[in-house]
Amino acid sequence: MKDKIMGRWSTYEPFYVMLGDKKVADIVITNHARSRWVDRVETEKTGYEDICDFLWEKLKKDCVQPYYRKEQDVYLIEDDLVMVAEFSVLENEVDLLGNPLHKMIIVTFLGRMSETIELRDLKSYYSWLRHSRRMTLIKNSRKRK
Repeated sequence: MKDKIMGRWSTYEPFYVMLGDKKVADIVITNHARSRWVDRVETEKTGYEDICDFLWEKLKKDCVQPYYRKEQDVYLIEDDLVMVAEFSVLENEVDLLGNPLHKMIIVTFLGRMSETIELRDLKSYYSWLRHSRRMTLIKNSRKRK
């Protein structure tokens, strides 16, 4: 969903917001991200437009930062909400200098760090998840024998 505010006549340059080295001109919310939004973030404003409006406002206010300095797929919104995003180049969309514009694809929302303390260190959180899933599989395989 492109930003609705910039849908004016005689706007020569496409609207985009800088996020690191990417020029974000469009946001796409996956079905999985929307379901995680409902489960972990918001229960009232749960439509795709609501989520996109929220993200556009946070991008414009420069409230979206990378979770880790070197990684470009996990982002923090207002130092609390953790989301996973991917980027792809928009075809036939460039800025005035001819640089490509990007589409931000929201893969999932992991939750709020203020509510889920485990999100403060994602690497240990993911290793804990892998371990707990492995232990669940081991327990289930013991029951089947």
